[in-house]
Amino acid sequence: MNPQHRPSAATLDRRLSAAFAKVPVVSSVVGSQPLRDFLTAPASVCILASVPVGKLPQVVPALGRAGKTVFVNVDSAPGLAQDRGALEFLKNMGAAGVVSTRLSLIEKGRPLGLLTMMKVFVTDRSNLNRSLDAVARGLPDLVEVMPAPIVGRMSPESLRAMTPYVAAGFVQTPEDVTAALGLGAVAAATSDPRLWHLTRDALPPAVPPSEES
Repeated sequence: MNPQHRPSAATLDRRLSAAFAKVPVVSSVVGSQPLRDFLTAPASVCILASVPVGKLPQVVPALGRAGKTVFVNVDSAPGLAQDRGALEFLKNMGAAGVVSTRLSLIEKGRPLGLLTMMKVFVTDRSNLNRSLDAVARGLPDLVEVMPAPIVGRMSPESLRAMTPYVAAGFVQTPEDVTAALGLGAVAAATSDPRLWHLTRDALPPAVPPSEES
């Protein structure tokens, strides 16, 4: 496969660009427990996962009132349907975007005015090619590439085809965030609340390849 850049998704949404200029971290908020940590953190973009559908109408608007940009992981919200109606439901309550591995949901999100983030798991070469094809067809606003350590093994052409992308999975230290950004990610996603306070001016310096262990 000869991956091509996605011209319609080449420019990062202004809301996200402004947020990542300050804190290049997406907060993976899994369940209701970490909400208080996210509300008090300088990170302003989150992926909301594993929140039951009955709680979303309370949680999503509350985060919006706090100035947060909320992506809802449609695949992991208990009780939420996997259809256009579910996306309209999220849009009406104030969600900025949706996250899914499903191409059909990504394609349905854009006409509704939702930001879309396609989650891809890169485990081998054939899986990478399928992911590149899905991204090229779905034209998401962002790609969530998992796991983050695989980004360093991907070709420049593949990374360009997924740009703009967020590196996620095994992001555990400030150095992991710096490494992801150095490879071209617009941000790194993590469920560790300590990293939700990592501002861009506090990032550790990149480690030259010759000094890596």
